[in-house]
Formats: sequence, structure tokens, C-alpha cells
Amino acid sequence: MPSHDPGTNVGPPPPSAPSARRRLLDAASGPLHPVARDTLVAAVSAGWADPARLHAEGRTARALLDRSREVIASGLGVRPAEVSLLPSGPTALERALDGVRYAARRRGARTVASAVEHSAVLVPARARAARADDPRLLAEVPVDALGRVDLEAWESALAAPGTVVAALQSANGEVGTRQPLEEAHAVARAHGIPLVVDAMAGLGRDAVPEHFDVLVGDARSWGGPPLGVLVVREGVRWQWSGARADVEYGRTDVSPWVPLALAAAEAWQQARATTVEDEALTRSLVGAVREAAAGVPDTVVVGDPDDRLPHVVTFSSLYVDGEALVGALDQHGYAVASGSACTSSTLEPSHVLAAMGVLTHGNVRVTLPLPAVSPSVEADVADLCAVLAPTVARVRSELGVGDL
Repeated sequence: MPSHDPGTNVGPPPPSAPSARRRLLDAASGPLHPVARDTLVAAVSAGWADPARLHAEGRTARALLDRSREVIASGLGVRPAEVSLLPSGPTALERALDGVRYAARRRGARTVASAVEHSAVLVPARARAARADDPRLLAEVPVDALGRVDLEAWESALAAPGTVVAALQSANGEVGTRQPLEEAHAVARAHGIPLVVDAMAGLGRDAVPEHFDVLVGDARSWGGPPLGVLVVREGVRWQWSGARADVEYGRTDVSPWVPLALAAAEAWQQARATTVEDEALTRSLVGAVREAAAGVPDTVVVGDPDDRLPHVVTFSSLYVDGEALVGALDQHGYAVASGSACTSSTLEPSHVLAAMGVLTHGNVRVTLPLPAVSPSVEADVADLCAVLAPTVARVRSELGVGDL
């Protein structure tokens, strides 16, 4: 057995395809905001203790955690006691639905969700229906070709007996289309059903949703660390089925690591301070990508061109796989994505695009980072727009299918 060398450093592996310059255009879970990164490093020394402990270090950690919660709550326009911090956004989303459903278990167990929701909504709900051998336990409401939920079908689904929870995104993280939350929430309220809103794709980058009963976010969307945010409005009946401890207002059993909470709060403050300027810039840059992609033969740009997130765009090209395009662009230094943003970035065909009835293969998703995270984003987008058509043509040529 080889001896252990305590002096050996363990670090990240070198990139498989080195490039002169990397261009980050897949920021759905990108690097920390630089100020948040500094905060995280400093907080490791100041806030390492368990905030539940009564010693001085624990009390310091508790004060820092409470301050972080207050910052995020203020930004969301809610009370601090309505905000809980969980290990990740998807964890918070699954927990949000569980809490509403379990609290209403005597009335039913049926979930209503749009067909383009995150896998943290759809996969467990489908599994639950399959285990019970009752497909009625989940209604997947159709969307139009832009990805917007059908409000008539939404109302019909909510009216079915046994429905206890509804789930709808504020906007889709793959195609950017915003959902009609005000109308959807009004319908849910009329039927006495709490609405869980998944805002993971847009918090910190778009307007904060106002119409919800339970709200979910992920600090990664605004340049923070992996940390889920769960907001349960006062008066909403909510009870976690697995509650074992009064941690984070009974919504989890593991206290958040305080340095992560501090970094998330700092990133939130930094992102919100420049939201107007950042949104204008990224909206313009996404417009440029949309125009460039639309000019590539046999390529379609999906999602609403106007009523959308400012920093997200997806396009699909015929005759080529999305992973092939991602690989070709990666060789040139562009970090983009394919597959579905709502299924952990797998390379399976996108359930979002399938639900919209548009091309599911050959898709590329661009999620622009905050300008503070990537100061070169304008030049990066200009470069991408210039190489997009020749890259698609080259990949098609390699597959023997050239532009038609």
C-alpha cells in the first residue's frame, strides 16, 4: 500500500480542453459574486459555530444567521420568521410542496403543476402517483408554444376534488418565459389551494414575485452559494411531514452553515444594488444571442421574446445533438449548456421543450452571469454570436448533414 504524503495538495483537476480564455455563459449555478466570495472566506472564521449553542461563539453565529435572514427577507418583502434556509433550492422546492400537502392530508393529496415545472416538483409527484396507482394525484397542466401555462386548463385542474397544492414557476429557467402568476394565484385562492411559486431561476435577476403563498429561491441565481430559500407566508397551513426538530421554524432538521448564509445575504445586497443596470445589459445581450441564433439555418429560438427573464435564452438546431454543440463550443472556450435546466442539467431530451411542442434535440441554453461575476460578458456574447453559425455548420458537416 502506498504511503500517505501529508504534504500532497488536493485541488481541482486541470481542464480537459484548455483554452486561452474561458467564457462563462452557463451561469445557472455559476461562480460566487466576488464580494460574496470574500464574505464567505471571512465568515469561516467569524461564524463557524453552531447557532443553536449557548456559548459566545454560538451566540455570534446566531446573530450572524439572523442578520442574513433579515437581509434576504427584506429584499423579498416578507417577515424574517417566514424565511427558512435549506441546503439547496431543489430541496426547498420539494419541502415546500411536502409541507402544504401534508398539512392538508385530511382533505386530499392531489398536486396541480404546469408541465414545465422543475424536476423537484414533477419527479416526486409522478412517483407518488405511481406508488398509489392513482394517476389523478398529479395533474400536469399544458403550456403553449412559448411555455406559458394554459389558464383555462389550470382552473379546471384546480377544481378537481382532492386538490391540495398548486405549483407554478415565476419564470422558466430554460426558455425564460414568465408565467401569469397574478391570474394563476387568483384562481388558486378562489379554490382555497395554496400556490407554491418556484422563483429559483429569477430571484436577484428579475422582479420579486408578489403573488404566492409559498415561495422558493436559490442563492445561486443571484451570485450566492448553493443555499435554498423557503418562504411560507404567515397564515398558510404548512407542516413538514418529516419534522423532527424545531430548526429553521420547523422546516428542516439541519441548521444552515452560517458562512453560506452570510455569503448569500451579501450576494443578494450586491445583486439588488445593480439590478436595473444589469437587467438592461443582459436583456440586450440575450436579444443579440436570439438574433444570431435565429439567423442560423434550421434553428429556432424558443420562449417568449419579450415577456421573459432578462438573462436566459435557448435555441434548437436541426440535424445535430445539443451535446455535440456544447462540446464544440466548449473547445472554443464557451461554457454553455444543453438538455433541461429543470432536470439537473442532464443530457436527456428537455421535458420543457417537449411540453411546448418545439424541437427537443440540438438545443443550447445560455444563462448569462451577473456582470460583476463576469466583467467580460459583453465581449463574450459578441464572440459567441460571431462563431455560432460556423460552429453549427461545422458540427453538421462532421455528422454529414450540412445546412439544408
